[in-house]
Amino acid sequence: QVQLVESGGGLVQPGGSLRLSCAASTSLFNINTMGWYRQAPGKQRELVAAFPRYGSRIYADSAEGRFTISRDTAKNTVYLQMNSLKPEDTAVYYCFAEKVVGTSTTNYWGQGTQVTVSS
Repeated sequence: QVQLVESGGGLVQPGGSLRLSCAASTSLFNINTMGWYRQAPGKQRELVAAFPRYGSRIYADSAEGRFTISRDTAKNTVYLQMNSLKPEDTAVYYCFAEKVVGTSTTNYWGQGTQVTVSS
């Protein structure tokens, strides 16, 4: 079982920045991929960014160049730095962790944090 605790959401004006944090209850070395999804009202949940344990970081087209995903293995925490925010970035952001043990894959989710971009 992996527990994820998110923080850092809030209200920001267009063009502003926010940093989301996601603290895992286990070492990041026990997790294959961590990252962020978001869900806006009336829309499907979509991938924003992912950080595989091995390999390159992954970004949605809408996040490329504005968002940066990073991790601190000492703190078991993944961050999403969001710059140049737009109203269309408004959504609930969910941290996820994918853990693979043998042939079994389990996805864990945080409780979600609201990001609102509005003037």
